[in-house]
Amino acid sequence: MDDDHDEELSVSDTPGEANELSPFEKQKASLQTYLDSLPYQCESVEEMQQKLEFIVGRIFVCAKAKNWQMLTTWDGMLQCWMLMRYPIVKTTRAKLVRLYYELSITPGIEARVIRNWADMLSRLLANKAGMIRKLEPADLQLPWQPLWRALQKEIWPKKRTQDNTRNVINLLFYVADQCKRYFPASEIPLMLETFIPLTTKETILVMVPVFASFLPPTHIHLYVPTLFKLWEAFNSSAIDDRLLDVAGELSETHIAGKAGDAGEGGAEWKDIGIWTQAQWDILVGKGLLSMGVPVGVRSSSATAQHADGMAGGTGLKIKKPVNRLSSFALILIFSMAIDGPVRESATSTPKGRLPEHTGYIAGSRSLESLDKLVTSTESFFHPSNSGPWTLALTTFIHRLTCEFIRRVKEEELDTCKVPVTRRLTPSIRRAFVTILRTPALLAMFSKDAVSASYAQGALRNLSYLESNLIMPELLERAYNGLEVVNETHRTTAVLNILSGISRPLVTERLWLGGQKHLVPLLELCIPGIDLNDPAKTICTTMFVISAIQHIKIGDLSTSPSGISHPGDQGMEMMTTDDGGDRIPDGTELGSGVTLSLEEERVLVRDSTASFADWVTSLFRRVFALYENLPEEGGKKNTTGGKQEESVLKSIKSMLDVVCLHLSDSLFDLVLNQVHNYATTNAKSNAVRAFGQLIACLARVKPDLVIRKFLPYCKRVIEEELRHGASSVRTTSQHAAVPSDTTLHWNMAILRGCLGYGGATLLKYKEDILEIVTLLVEKTKGERGYSSTGRLITRILHTLAGVYPYNSRFVNTDEWNDPAFNSDHNIRWGRLYEPSDVQIEWHMPTDDEISFVITILENIAKPAINKVEGLIAATAQWDSVERNDFCRYLTAIRSTWMGLPTFLKEQTKVVPSPCVNEDVEVAELLVSHLDVQAGFTLEDPEDPRYQTVAALRSRFGDLLKRAARALRQGTEEEDHTDAVIAVTKSIDVYLLEYGTSRGNFNALQKAYTQARDLNRMWPKQRDNSRLVMIRRAQVYHSGRVYMHATYRRRSELDDKLLCELVELSLSPYTRVRRHAQSVLHDVCGYYIRSTRYVLPNLFSALAKGNDPDRIKGALYVLWNKGIAAYALSDLGFHDKYLVSLLECQHEEKPSIQKLVNSLAQDCLSNLNEESFHTDAYIMDTPRVDEALGDLEEEFSSTFVDHELLVMALDKASKRVRLRTSIYNGTISSILDIASRPTTHWRYVQMATRFLSGLLRRDTATPPDVAKFLLEQSLSPQPTIRAHAQRAVVRLLAFIKMRTYSKSELELWFDEWQNPLREDIAISDAASFLADLNKPIGSSDNVLYVDKTRTGFLAWTPSVKAYRPSQPESTTAWDPTSQECIQSMTHIVEGEQFFRNLALLWSQETSKNGGIIDLRLDNVAFVKSLAKTFEGRCLDNCLATIEPLLSDSDNFKQRAGAELLAGVIRGSKHWPPHLVNKLWEWTKPKFDKILSQIKPDTLPFWEGVVTYLLHDRDARRNQPLVDWILNLPLEFYGDSAFSMSKSLALFGILLDSLGRRLNHKADHYVKLFLDHADTSYAEMRTHICHCLYALVKNQWQPTYPSTQALLQACEEENDPLHIREAKYMEIVAGVLKKLDEWRDKRLPPPRVSQSEYDKIGLTVLQWIWGSAHGGQACLVFPYILPMMPEILRMSELNDSSELQNYSSAVLYVLSAVSPPPEYVEGIVDNFVTAAKSSTSWRIRLHALPALVVFFYRHLLSIAPSDAAKVMDILLDCLSDENVEVREMASRVLSGVIRCSQRQSIIPLKNRFVELARRTTIPPRRDPKYSESLRSLHSAILGLCALIESLPYSVESWVPPLTEVLAPHATDPPPISTTIRKCASEFKKTHQDTWHKDQLMFNEDQLQSLSTMLVGTSYYA
Repeated sequence: MDDDHDEELSVSDTPGEANELSPFEKQKASLQTYLDSLPYQCESVEEMQQKLEFIVGRIFVCAKAKNWQMLTTWDGMLQCWMLMRYPIVKTTRAKLVRLYYELSITPGIEARVIRNWADMLSRLLANKAGMIRKLEPADLQLPWQPLWRALQKEIWPKKRTQDNTRNVINLLFYVADQCKRYFPASEIPLMLETFIPLTTKETILVMVPVFASFLPPTHIHLYVPTLFKLWEAFNSSAIDDRLLDVAGELSETHIAGKAGDAGEGGAEWKDIGIWTQAQWDILVGKGLLSMGVPVGVRSSSATAQHADGMAGGTGLKIKKPVNRLSSFALILIFSMAIDGPVRESATSTPKGRLPEHTGYIAGSRSLESLDKLVTSTESFFHPSNSGPWTLALTTFIHRLTCEFIRRVKEEELDTCKVPVTRRLTPSIRRAFVTILRTPALLAMFSKDAVSASYAQGALRNLSYLESNLIMPELLERAYNGLEVVNETHRTTAVLNILSGISRPLVTERLWLGGQKHLVPLLELCIPGIDLNDPAKTICTTMFVISAIQHIKIGDLSTSPSGISHPGDQGMEMMTTDDGGDRIPDGTELGSGVTLSLEEERVLVRDSTASFADWVTSLFRRVFALYENLPEEGGKKNTTGGKQEESVLKSIKSMLDVVCLHLSDSLFDLVLNQVHNYATTNAKSNAVRAFGQLIACLARVKPDLVIRKFLPYCKRVIEEELRHGASSVRTTSQHAAVPSDTTLHWNMAILRGCLGYGGATLLKYKEDILEIVTLLVEKTKGERGYSSTGRLITRILHTLAGVYPYNSRFVNTDEWNDPAFNSDHNIRWGRLYEPSDVQIEWHMPTDDEISFVITILENIAKPAINKVEGLIAATAQWDSVERNDFCRYLTAIRSTWMGLPTFLKEQTKVVPSPCVNEDVEVAELLVSHLDVQAGFTLEDPEDPRYQTVAALRSRFGDLLKRAARALRQGTEEEDHTDAVIAVTKSIDVYLLEYGTSRGNFNALQKAYTQARDLNRMWPKQRDNSRLVMIRRAQVYHSGRVYMHATYRRRSELDDKLLCELVELSLSPYTRVRRHAQSVLHDVCGYYIRSTRYVLPNLFSALAKGNDPDRIKGALYVLWNKGIAAYALSDLGFHDKYLVSLLECQHEEKPSIQKLVNSLAQDCLSNLNEESFHTDAYIMDTPRVDEALGDLEEEFSSTFVDHELLVMALDKASKRVRLRTSIYNGTISSILDIASRPTTHWRYVQMATRFLSGLLRRDTATPPDVAKFLLEQSLSPQPTIRAHAQRAVVRLLAFIKMRTYSKSELELWFDEWQNPLREDIAISDAASFLADLNKPIGSSDNVLYVDKTRTGFLAWTPSVKAYRPSQPESTTAWDPTSQECIQSMTHIVEGEQFFRNLALLWSQETSKNGGIIDLRLDNVAFVKSLAKTFEGRCLDNCLATIEPLLSDSDNFKQRAGAELLAGVIRGSKHWPPHLVNKLWEWTKPKFDKILSQIKPDTLPFWEGVVTYLLHDRDARRNQPLVDWILNLPLEFYGDSAFSMSKSLALFGILLDSLGRRLNHKADHYVKLFLDHADTSYAEMRTHICHCLYALVKNQWQPTYPSTQALLQACEEENDPLHIREAKYMEIVAGVLKKLDEWRDKRLPPPRVSQSEYDKIGLTVLQWIWGSAHGGQACLVFPYILPMMPEILRMSELNDSSELQNYSSAVLYVLSAVSPPPEYVEGIVDNFVTAAKSSTSWRIRLHALPALVVFFYRHLLSIAPSDAAKVMDILLDCLSDENVEVREMASRVLSGVIRCSQRQSIIPLKNRFVELARRTTIPPRRDPKYSESLRSLHSAILGLCALIESLPYSVESWVPPLTEVLAPHATDPPPISTTIRKCASEFKKTHQDTWHKDQLMFNEDQLQSLSTMLVGTSYYA
């Protein structure tokens, strides 16, 4: 029922004159094009409105009665109604959206139901990208606060009840995304007031999606500056995804500015589109980083993802399928406009500096950015340079072209609101195509098929935009690719691209000059049909299809042309280039000769003379392929494997299109050619394939084909049968008998002939009836009678089906027009509006109906009689009877397979409606949507109807008796084929009605693909006639499909269902599997069929059943749909679970494995919300309000009040029944689990079931609580783990019920502890100061555990807790007292904690030997401590004491887990108990620390983290004080001893955050003063602490949200990321480093030097910071460090220092620094390279510089680029050869990226230098200087050549004559030249056939000399 595929023309299909109509009238006009395309009368809008009213009325009743499960079935009906495409009044649609919005945020509803409602909401809104919206904000306003309220529970879930598999958070974000446009823009300030204070460093990954999903896309000036400042401050891949997505959406939404739909809410135009220059730099920088292109030595763009991984938390659960590159493409395209001066030619500056560009390409800054981007990445598009980035790059250019063409087309519409001055201009369009042409042409040959397809899609779009620029290039490659037969990859790529550009190729209006190439190209691709290369064959057929579907294959060369076409004059105008926009010389390859329209047409007409030869060659090639096919056979009777089947399918599609478009003379030619082949051959391997070929011919001219083939086939078949063909009786598939080949060959031909034609068959009905009767009687082999069955099905479908025919590219009257036939080339590529297409449908006539009934009477009826006779004696069957049964049943089945729409079902009597009258209302059961669908016989009074219906009933009754007879006493192996035949027949009887979901979806998919192939943009109205026919076919199929869904069951249907169930439990696997497949399908179509069959399935699981029956039942119950239904059904929920638990009686391992899988899978359906959804008792005032508004939209009879009263009455009964079933289920499960005989695996299963059945709204039975607590001491680790988690949930629910004042509080997690107090934040500074006040210093002290605010601004109040009163104990929920009591007895027992500790102390082998803290264990003890408070304290402490000092690591861990749980659980204990606990614990700290070993450190770190995280430090004051008092040593003997203290201090820093900021200065100084520690692990800890201290200090808090918003708008650094508080301390360290560098120790003691130790510490700090979320904070410190870092990179004697310094230089490129730092970093690189005396520094600086240069390409100022070029030119003449070569490589990259305007001046400079430099003899003092000077010139020239590796510019060939004379010079000159030549050869080998034309003979010789040197003999 998914109508997403068919959204294409929903409103935009309207005729031209409908533009002034209202939206409703537009939709009616659109609908009319659908209705007019059908051959039968459809319902009026008024009739369908009544049906809508009925459906919505039922939805109203279900919603009022809170029967949510029933409501979802009516949602399905509403979807069905919408599939019919009838218009919905805007107000009605808006109110339906409001209803589903309110339903989606109703608390306590299970996720599956919410997903349905969210989907319905999306369908009603239909907010598809690029499509016209159904509702505007003026039509609908939704409140955002209720959704935010629901979302908060998911964003910040309660840890103890958190379910990691739960996905409601993404559903609610999806709802927000769909609805944000309809949130009032006036609410934006309130949203910001709400969201901004909640945004902190920890919550940023959660809050950015909130901003993105809630803020309406209007009035963006209110929030965009703040979002960009946040974006700049955080290093996060998730944030990049979301904000690029938002920016793309906003760019498109506000393309028209204030003239657009948003009106005054529209954005103002700024520097580039709606963005400022600073914002644009961020956007383009992020987009460039997204490409993942590895410029330089390494790719280092992963720090953002690493930072997200470190952040963890809920933010990582929030998923949205964001395509960054699509968003980036939107940003670029929708920001294009003339917004700057047009670029002028670059000229040299007076001072001789290199030239700089002035202005922008076509006057567009966005286009300029795109040009830089594409230029810089161009070389990575080449196939030889492919990698993971290829897909990203090709996706990007494809999306660019799609969005550009969409914008172009939208701006051509009269309704376009974009001001003319902001629209795309011809010069922008031409420049855009020119920029993307080269990369797309390079990438079309990508090794990766997906990347190649994107590149080909881009070229297709570009060819529509500027065909003159693209098509000649493509054709040149096409001819080369098709002529070179040994490069398959190039051939397939060329064929694929030809398929994509077939319309411009054949349509003179799109490109004048393409049509004449069609026939030569078709001739060249005939060799592509090759069975040995399936991929190439499929590509060939695709090209032939895509080209031929737009033309007529007819010879025009001999007939004179008619009168000039009326559109010719316009064509002449269109194809003439205006002078102002000519293509520059040299950009267009090929002949360059432009012919007139008349000359082109003459050439095209002449070329069509070759059509006859091409067609005959094509068919010969196809015959040759058929002859080489593998033999048919196998289980599915296929020809070969999947590849061969795909080839045959594509060949059939090709022949279909070719035959359809043949002229009469060519059709006769082909028909004779095929007839000759058919009558002189019979190939066993091509039977099926040849039949398909005949069908292709018959589809075009059925009468001619039948007349040609039927007599011959009839004669041969009769003769073959007379001579014993197919006389060997078989009932199963087998290899073909060679002697039967001729029979099957002719049967296939016959099947092809009779597959089309409809009424044509009536002329031959006697022959047809005679031959079919003969075949039914005489074909006894399985292959023979199966073929006969297919023949019967085809004949009946041809006669009785409703289908369109004649899908040529023009309407039939035009096709038959003599004027068209003499000039059809003018109409090639014709597209149609929906209203212009005349579709010819086949509708059965009375004569055809009579013939169908005759066939039924003469074929089906006698067969039924025979089968009935055979059933009577199944026990005595031999092989003859069994064969007769199978073949006659196949004939009967085949007749009904061909008649799915012949008989319309009438209202059935339903003997077993499966309705529980006590709690269900039968009238609320859905039934199918009864719409007109072209059924042949609809009137039950019609005698013909009665005849056919009686026969069909006999067929059903026969199947029932056959199934029963075969099952009772005769179910043996011999009868398997017979049973399978019966199962297939039941499938046909029950499901071969209307059309299936699979067929409908396949039709939709085929239509969508065909539609998208021919259209340029989503709103395109016209398309090919074939697509319009498919569109009508899909619409017709949708109507038919309505009758196939929601079908009722008759008595016979029920009996057949029972038989299917029995067959699904068969002892034979083959039977079982087939029957199960059919049963699953049937349950999806018939109402309540699942409920009907479940009792039989559960009884099959009972003890005493055969193992095969049990296995069969389990497989059926494992089906997702059946399992979900059974577990949500009131009657079967308990049976499902209990039946699984009772399966332990069967010991077969396969069954036990199956039971385990079922139990695992059903857990997703066991959650508290599923029970609450079924028995919903909460008030829903907002839903009721939405229902009340909806009621106003319809008539007074809209609500059936009697039904509503009945439903409300049943609702309360349903709640009571659900509660009793729930209690019964728990009791039954507990009973089984408690039996002593129950196996431990089943106890585990029961424990998991009970855990899933726990509920927050109902007290847990005491027995369950007791059982779960007892199982937490189970010796089985898995049972114990599940039981512990269950106890944690159980106790958390008790707490929730205790503190909740209402159901809403309970389900929204809004309950409050009585100790809670909210502190109003009036003075943030004093509030923060109070947090550090000791507890005893004031009477009114409050604990503040979590402060999820105060980073940017403060919430009005902060949650805090009062300390507990002395001797006070919590009064838990009264309904849970028994439960608590039952648990108390166990917990207070002396042995409980000892036994627990004993089990937890066992050694585990998981985690590869790492002993981590097990948080589940800690949470378990914490929950017990919270609930039972001090009652268990003494026993627990007594157990812990010996464990803590035990030398066994595992026992120590058990003690640590117990202690952590008790301390964490003591949060609200009375003070005397808390004091007692700390008094016991405090003395243990030192001992614990002293005995921590490397392998126990991880869990002790875990304990401290667990205790301090999200807790007020004063709750853990003893622990905090102890850690703060630990001596921080840096120079001791034991690194591990010292690192323990530092590790604990680091945890304290992370946990306490800003609360330690008052001591931060001291610690920063301390750590930097001791950065010279000798131990690597100590340095790691110091770096972590420094990172944490700097991060904690970053608190850019503002007094209010408004103040922040204002600062973000006005200030450059509102978030203070450019402030470096500790710069003085760092500067001091750097100063010392300068001194210490000279005092470094010699190797091997160099690592002990102060310089090395401090250097490593500083480098690790930067490296670690750059990989965190707050990477920007380290940039202020990096700039002054850079000179020293660069100096460190030269130190060869310290590999660690060198590696870290290089890594830090590269990591600068992996993070986006604030723009001010870009210039400073470039300056540092340049200065280091310029002023350093060490060549090694230059060697390391240059590659890092080029990576940085590339990553920040668009934000580097021209002056900085000039500096980079200058230093590279200086380095080219460096004394060190390695530096020179590195400078050459870097220069090549920089020129390629951004300095192409400098090529000619540089070339002249280098040539001049090379010519004036001569190398003197080696002994000459000037030898070295001359060699270096010449080498620099040669390197410069080589860099220029390599800067454009895949093209040959006009200046390249002359350079060979400069370089060649030096090819024999001393190294390194000669080696540089050879290397350059070798690289040139490699990169140009693909295009050398064209590139070599750029060189003259001397230059080619020079190139050869460069490559190999001068010959010895020369």
